[in-house]
Amino acid sequence: MDKTAKRIQHWQSVLAQKWHINAELTPLDGEYDLNFRATAEDGAGYIVKVMRVGCDRWLVDMQVKAFEHITARQPQLPCPMVIPATDAASLLTIRDENGQERLVWLLGQLPGRCYAHIAPKSEPLIHEVGQVLAGTAMALADFHHEGLARDFKWDLMRAAWIGDEITCITDPARREMIKDIHAQFAALMPALNALPKQAIHNDANDYNILVTGALSAPRRVSGLIDLGDMCAAPRICDLAIAAAYVVLDHARPEAALAALVAGYHAVYPLTTGELDMLWPLLRMRLAVSVVNSTLMAADSPDDPYVTISQAPAWRFLEGNTLHAGLLAARLRAACGLPVVKGAERVQAWLEQERRNFAPLMGCDISDAPLGSLSVEQSTWPQNPFHMPLEEAARVGAEFEDQGRIWLGYYHEPRLIYAEPAFRKGPWKASDRRTVHLAVDVFTAARTPMFAPMRGEVFVAEYRAGHLDYGGVIILRHETPQGDPFYTLYGHLDPEFLDRLRVGQVIERGQEFCRLGDATMNGGWAPHVHFQLALTTEGIEADWPGVGDPDEMYLWRAICPNPAALLNLEDDRVRYAPTSKHDIREARKQKFGGNLSLSYADPVMLVRGWKHHLFDEWGRPYLDAYNNVPHVGHAHPRIQAVAADQLKRINSNTRYLHPAQTAFADKILSKLPDHLQVCYFVNSGTEANELALRLARAHTGAKGMVTPDHGYHGNTTGAVDISAYKFNKPGGVGQSDWVELVEIADDYRGSFGRDDPMRAQKFADLVDPAIASLQDKGQGVAGFIAETFPSVGGQIIPPKGYLAAVYAKIRAAGGVCIADEVQTGLGRLGAYYFGFEVQEVLPDIVVMGKPIGNGHPLGVLVTTREIAASFDNGIEFFSTFGGSTLSCRIGREVLQIVDDENLQDNARQIGGQLMAGLKTLEAKYDCVGDVRGMGLFLGVELIRPDGAQAPEICAYVKNRMRDHRILIGSEGPKDNVLKIRPPLTIEAEDAAMIIEVLDHILGEVA
Repeated sequence: MDKTAKRIQHWQSVLAQKWHINAELTPLDGEYDLNFRATAEDGAGYIVKVMRVGCDRWLVDMQVKAFEHITARQPQLPCPMVIPATDAASLLTIRDENGQERLVWLLGQLPGRCYAHIAPKSEPLIHEVGQVLAGTAMALADFHHEGLARDFKWDLMRAAWIGDEITCITDPARREMIKDIHAQFAALMPALNALPKQAIHNDANDYNILVTGALSAPRRVSGLIDLGDMCAAPRICDLAIAAAYVVLDHARPEAALAALVAGYHAVYPLTTGELDMLWPLLRMRLAVSVVNSTLMAADSPDDPYVTISQAPAWRFLEGNTLHAGLLAARLRAACGLPVVKGAERVQAWLEQERRNFAPLMGCDISDAPLGSLSVEQSTWPQNPFHMPLEEAARVGAEFEDQGRIWLGYYHEPRLIYAEPAFRKGPWKASDRRTVHLAVDVFTAARTPMFAPMRGEVFVAEYRAGHLDYGGVIILRHETPQGDPFYTLYGHLDPEFLDRLRVGQVIERGQEFCRLGDATMNGGWAPHVHFQLALTTEGIEADWPGVGDPDEMYLWRAICPNPAALLNLEDDRVRYAPTSKHDIREARKQKFGGNLSLSYADPVMLVRGWKHHLFDEWGRPYLDAYNNVPHVGHAHPRIQAVAADQLKRINSNTRYLHPAQTAFADKILSKLPDHLQVCYFVNSGTEANELALRLARAHTGAKGMVTPDHGYHGNTTGAVDISAYKFNKPGGVGQSDWVELVEIADDYRGSFGRDDPMRAQKFADLVDPAIASLQDKGQGVAGFIAETFPSVGGQIIPPKGYLAAVYAKIRAAGGVCIADEVQTGLGRLGAYYFGFEVQEVLPDIVVMGKPIGNGHPLGVLVTTREIAASFDNGIEFFSTFGGSTLSCRIGREVLQIVDDENLQDNARQIGGQLMAGLKTLEAKYDCVGDVRGMGLFLGVELIRPDGAQAPEICAYVKNRMRDHRILIGSEGPKDNVLKIRPPLTIEAEDAAMIIEVLDHILGEVA
């Protein structure tokens, strides 16, 4: 028996003797002590703690009693429970296998994995970490033990010891940084010493927090363990230590801190004084960590872990750009506390003085109309990623009334802040600032303005950047109690630069500036951006006039509604976007329950441009899913064509119009010569329904052969040939005139890619289907398939498959129908239609939604012979199919594909995406297959045993949505990611998809 086995056997025996628990023991990691996971015969789990030889009894006694105290005070907290031995003792002295005395105790095992190994580290999870830490601190508030007064290096109150060791940091810049942190800590000490002390955990690091939940299951804190570093200190030290770990390598450390602090405050309310100490204490904890690890590295130069372990701390200390003052305001706002000292008094005074301020515009504006520039109600700008000066100069033109004053809303999300400076990340779909933090007053240029109250000039400058403030003035004011606040006036005529100086007093009612025109005010239609701020901390260099919608808890607190200073009521000028929750609830009441919504957290989309979409708050999303806007959302040429035709006439095919034949000519120019007759309908569904009628009219038969899990529409006939619909639970089931064949999936199907005859073998499966239809007397009217099955899982059938199938169908008297709704019109890049890849000539081709770019339009094209068979004296008529409006839009879509080289774009960007996806396939075991062509791509996700993984697919799809990328999922088991963007998608968007998908697959791994 080896040493480890002997040790395990010994402690198993001890556990059975002293606790009457028979269990299997598994060694766990421990820096100094022995730890074992014990799994009892009844499945219960325990942690056996065997302390190092010579361990001080007081240290262990303190931990045992602290855990018992927590259980007594807050039994609902996820802290381990001490399990007494059969003699009721919680801490035993027992000899080990070598005869040496050890202190031994037993804890109940908690579920979960270490926080360090959890991804994503979401704000709700971090909020819960704060709650659990606060609950533990509350439970320990009245815990007393002589050991709490210990003197050791990890007590943050004693962290000044690093001052004598800073020279160990050899890099000059790093050494100066640690000196600065140490000096700030020293300045903080008097206030810190004045705070009450209590027992604290003191080491809520990412290995002492346990979390349950995987994939789409919510992450929940399941344990706060290890009291080995506990001591007595102000509770803010405990929170700062946890914060120091939470921020490391977090993409949004300021948001993580806000979530942690808000969670803590919700349970154990903090003071503003404590909150203001968090940042310097956090940095000091990291300084202690890097100094300590540097000293350890000197003692153990051959241990690479010592150096590696300090890397995240250095990355944060050197890489973060957080401003201490603005962060303090953020943390206060997250807790619902005044963002700065006196903030609540300023707002109370402004409320008291409402209607008593001098009129800013020199006149009463209480009856001035309001005009909305919101995402929902405005179409400014046309391109939400760039607004040229000529467009900016006309913003709000629809509200202009001969220079009369009109107002723009506070708290209004707008897309006019279009330039990259408003983005908070590298991508067009990155977070961006959209929410207006001021009230706008629009009127004629050169209109004078008057100070609402006495103030002194704080800033008077000219900002010449594209769509910047132009001339801008900031005044500093004080309430009678001496509390400061600030007002900003943007988009001014810079003539004031010759008159105003910083510190100059402006009296109440004094004229001090004028509105500028577009040549001098940043490029905008003449107006003043009037903003109130309660602090300038952290915003002095670039006073933001617009906020991130996900940070409005901060910006509403720093820059509250300035209506009082305009002698207006707050509600009159505050914008309230439509509530997504209200719309969802109304939808539940007014629509059928089988109307689905995408994503666990659905999106409410109100604007689109090319391959991006925008929700009610102006958050951008990269649309990598919707194939309907084939040439991009809100294409200007389609807008123009639709508007032009609706000014003229929108008739139908019972009347002659050149738009009908022009559209037909454009379609036929893209198809093989034998396809010569067009039918225009409202949708792909109607086109497929018509295809059935044509096939039956031409052949005299009824039976249809179609691949399993196909989808061809939602009418009765189309559902009958759509196994994706009729075979679902609650579906109508398979009709006797329909025969299904296995989908030609050479990744998961009966014949794999290693079989050179797989195309023929899949095609041969049609033979028994034909025979069955003939035996039932149905005959063979035809074969219909999505050329590349989409709902079947973005399948690319092996070359030669359709040629062999078509030959068999035609030999049985049937016609061959290519459903090109998903694959046609250039999406495949190298080919205009999918049937070209298979080198076949269909008898009927169906096109659907992409050909109208969102306008309801479908097209069927067939041969003269089949059309003649259908021309049986009964009129075919579709009221809106072939309308003049539809024909013009459809032709314009096809023309745009040509004019903008979108087919080639599909080839290039599709190639970029495919290369990136193949890299991910090689990197992650859960990626079973990557397939597709052009911008028709699928990623099949699998479990370790190779089975379909719909749970991984759902998680990835929803996490991509969290990162502002919309993709779909398909396949019989819904385990295939579907990437199918508008053809306008660009290289940077493809790069974003790959980078974000890489990150999320890493979370799965």
